[in-house]
Amino acid sequence: MRRRSFIEAGFGLFGIPAVGNAFYDNVYGAETTPSVEGVRLGKAKSVIQIWMWGGPSQLETFDPKPGAGKDYCGPWTLPIKTNVPGIEISQSLPELAKCADLYAIIRSMTHGTNHHETAAYMMQTGRMPGGGLVYPNIGAIISKIDGYDKGYKAPIPPYVVLTTSQGRFSESGFLGPRYKPFVTGGDPNKTPFLVSGFVAEGMTDKRQQLRRDMSGKIDALGAAMPENPLFEKIDHLRDSSYRLLESDDVKVFNLETEPDKIRDAYGRNWFGQSCLMARRLVERNVPYVTLNYRGWDTHKKHFEILTRRQPELDQGLSMLLKDLRDRGLLDQTVVWWSGEFGRTPKIGWEAPWLGGRGHYGRCFSAVVAGGGFKGGKVVGASSDTGETVLRRPVAPQDLLGSIIAQAGIDPNGKLENNKGFDLPVMTPASEAGLLLEIMG
Repeated sequence: MRRRSFIEAGFGLFGIPAVGNAFYDNVYGAETTPSVEGVRLGKAKSVIQIWMWGGPSQLETFDPKPGAGKDYCGPWTLPIKTNVPGIEISQSLPELAKCADLYAIIRSMTHGTNHHETAAYMMQTGRMPGGGLVYPNIGAIISKIDGYDKGYKAPIPPYVVLTTSQGRFSESGFLGPRYKPFVTGGDPNKTPFLVSGFVAEGMTDKRQQLRRDMSGKIDALGAAMPENPLFEKIDHLRDSSYRLLESDDVKVFNLETEPDKIRDAYGRNWFGQSCLMARRLVERNVPYVTLNYRGWDTHKKHFEILTRRQPELDQGLSMLLKDLRDRGLLDQTVVWWSGEFGRTPKIGWEAPWLGGRGHYGRCFSAVVAGGGFKGGKVVGASSDTGETVLRRPVAPQDLLGSIIAQAGIDPNGKLENNKGFDLPVMTPASEAGLLLEIMG
């Protein structure tokens, strides 16, 4: 089934309103859309993805609508000015308001899908579902092309997820398991940060050495056939594993080596310490890091939840941007913030929602910073109530193609794979094109 037929006929099967031809052609680009030529590739070495799992509200973050009335803006009617004249953001983000010159806001993201799985797939792969292929997401693509294909050999994998796998789709798609992310598990706000396969509770260096010595003593079969090629491989893998566990690379996960004032500045919570962990990973030149930040599917008691959650977001993300800048890392690190969609502009006051917002993929916000993206800018605009894109629609592949280009990868180049598929790195941009207006 062709992608357009899938949209017209199949989306209803997933409880999603069908999307018409006009929306598909305008936002996702007709199948004959030509490739964008002449894109100047950037030099970013790493990407940090802040994935707002569940879909954050654009009206309570980067596209407030104070004049829309209570049914749209609720009790949050006082957006604040940023350090960039003319740009205002939510009153709940005072620290991010102080550093708006470091990031660009996209207020016209759109794909028209209100289903978590489908929207997440579109926002992370830049592709429509269907057609018999499961495409790799942007993390797998960058870890392949900027990682393994360029000889990446560091012990820490080139694609790291903090700290929970999303599980909504196969991140590596048809590229295969080699390009799946390393999911850390654990909680960086706890001591120690228990990283799967790297850091175990109660495991001291002395105890690790005792275990290694004991393993060697009880390996009677290996000792009896020291020349057997199979046992040679096993010994090599075991020795490599121990070298990793004993190396400085594992120390990147030890946040206790950070000064208390830095850890406090990020926030002593899961998100704040995950942002700090992401900074430490890109310092080690890890190409792609994702923070799966759960808890943003605010159908019920939306404002009560955000009153508790948004201070964490504000503190952690603002500190990450400033810390990267102060360490000279922001120019070489793309940071992008988004969920699979936004929230319905009109609030559901009735029971059982009691002031909640539903899923909304027709118009929402994203943020990009660093890696060549120009800060202090706003791309696109939404209507007075935030229900529709007023100017400059940005489709998922426009955003992802721009990030890929800033990472030095031609989004229109061939995506090499062992399946023999003749495919570009990213599906062609929509009619509106890549985010050239904010790409340095």
